Amino acid sequence: MIVEGQTTVTPTKVVTVTARAITWRSLLIGLLAIIINTYWVTVVEVRWYSLDGSCLPIFITPVFILLVLILLNGLVQWLAPRYALTTGELIVVYVMVFISETLSGHDMLQNLFGQMNHAFWFDSPSNRWRELFLSYIPSWLAVSDRATLTGFYQGDSSPYSWLILREWLVPLTVWGIFVVILGFWMLCFVALIRRQWMEHEKLVYPIVQLPAAMVQPDMWRRLYLRPAFIYGFILPCVIALMNGLNELYPQIPQFSRYIKLHDMRQYITGRPWDAMNPFQISMYPFAIGLAYFLPLDLSFSCWFFFVLRLAEQVLGAVFGWEQIPGFPFFGQQASGAWLMLGAMAIWASRHWLKETLLAALPFPRSAPRNLRDENEPLRFRYAWLGLLVTTPLLILFTKLMGMGTLMLTVFWLVFFLFSIAITRVRAELGAPHEIVYAQPRNIVADLFGTSRFSPRELTAISMTHWFNRGYRCHPMPGILEAFKFAQLFNIQQRSMAWLVFATYLFSIPVTYWANLHVCYREGAAARCIGFKSWVGWEAFNQLANWLQAPQQVLNPRRIAMLVGAGIVWGLWAIRLAVGSFPLHHAGYALAVSYAMNYFWFAFMISWLAKALILKFGGSRAHREFMPFFIGLIVGDFTAGSIWAIWGPVRGFRNYRIYIF
Repeated sequence: MIVEGQTTVTPTKVVTVTARAITWRSLLIGLLAIIINTYWVTVVEVRWYSLDGSCLPIFITPVFILLVLILLNGLVQWLAPRYALTTGELIVVYVMVFISETLSGHDMLQNLFGQMNHAFWFDSPSNRWRELFLSYIPSWLAVSDRATLTGFYQGDSSPYSWLILREWLVPLTVWGIFVVILGFWMLCFVALIRRQWMEHEKLVYPIVQLPAAMVQPDMWRRLYLRPAFIYGFILPCVIALMNGLNELYPQIPQFSRYIKLHDMRQYITGRPWDAMNPFQISMYPFAIGLAYFLPLDLSFSCWFFFVLRLAEQVLGAVFGWEQIPGFPFFGQQASGAWLMLGAMAIWASRHWLKETLLAALPFPRSAPRNLRDENEPLRFRYAWLGLLVTTPLLILFTKLMGMGTLMLTVFWLVFFLFSIAITRVRAELGAPHEIVYAQPRNIVADLFGTSRFSPRELTAISMTHWFNRGYRCHPMPGILEAFKFAQLFNIQQRSMAWLVFATYLFSIPVTYWANLHVCYREGAAARCIGFKSWVGWEAFNQLANWLQAPQQVLNPRRIAMLVGAGIVWGLWAIRLAVGSFPLHHAGYALAVSYAMNYFWFAFMISWLAKALILKFGGSRAHREFMPFFIGLIVGDFTAGSIWAIWGPVRGFRNYRIYIF
């Protein structure tokens, strides 16, 4: 429930907020919070690799910062009520922090630093990179000066010298301009699709509901002091405390064996069952909490299709299919599935997009009646004009990088479809959406082979690996969720659009500074445990393999892509015909991607709990249990954040609540 004045409605409906949200103090606090959070995220993810908080659909550190801000604001309300932040101001600060983390997080600009200069530093006679492709990397996209890179990779240095900064200036500026153009493209598309998904289809946006609930003025009574929330909060805190203390003092008991990823293959050694890989279980409290707010059919589909995926591997071992190179082609299945999800999202919104286009044209008779856009993030004509300008600029950028017409056409088509699909899945379902093996360069190779492309083209598409590796902190879903917050708290959509874009612009140089500062001090290849060097190894090792052994077109890979797309379409068609069909098409796409490797068992637990609660207690019991599952999320995030502060401050890598 969201309350302001006399208005009381559920989190998915508009709330009347009487006080201004975007104020000078909310902006100043937000900017300060961005700097703090960006540096914190960089330290814990690049230096210590101790949280991975930006790998989840809802980021850990912004939630923790919001919680701290709520606690401090409660103290201010008690001592000096007139100076307390309003509900809208709290949300504005949160939006600024989580939007900034879509850039500073795990799969965006951190990856850029992991790949941009990698080939020039790690080139050696044994890998022959200089001979194979170094000459094809444009000088304006990477730093090649060894003296400059020595401090970056070996540490015990400082970037605050003109001799060093001038080497970074051009490539970071060029990539920054590219990121801004790409971000504006996303903003324009989201501005066009917002009303269709938000007001016409009324998607539920599960990700926004936790922070929306946290800032409600009466949440101390409604949530924080309720026994169910307290129990849910304490449980993961105790688990994290015991596990963390166990790492420091082994004599203290711990609970991490099954809470964290636990490899079950050690118990299964005989054929064909040992073909299941990966076969890990986890019971992350935050994942169980998040899955509770997913639709039952989706949480069921996620773990069901993952189990089916394991069964596919077992059958492959039984019938000898595993001898086929690439079997069972999960990457290709995922590629087809996500492409189909993106295409279906556009198809379902085609009439609305057509209406916005007609309304944007300068012909009065073409505009649909009563289609007003003064309350949209951007007027339709400006949004369409933005797409018309940014799309050729993005194409030109990749053309200058070295891509030919065919490659860049497929590259951008795939990227845009993936972006739309991920945004739709987040808006509708809120599930984790890590996609590791499905990305544009692999799809280009699978569809056309690599032998038909020049070394310059293959180098160019390999240089895009950094923002296509996993999509875990993809900016586009965050932009749409910011507009959902604006709807919930009655903030002008246009003001929110300006806030999002300004945050975007501010976050790029802040992220640059944080990465340069940490890496020059600690050494990217010396003491930075979490430096994303694997992004560079993945990109350039595969490139070297392509150049030395060109990949031919393999029909099984194409067929697997068609199978993935066909399964998604088929499940969608069945759901249209049979409304109660329990299998969700997005669940299949998530399961054959990397997303469910970590979460399938936690999702199964949450699905079972929610199904039993609904069966025996109905919707009332479901609502009564919500505080407990919110407590699981907030408690786990709080414990993880505290450990992520304690470890870096004390100078050691300590317990992490997520993954390992």
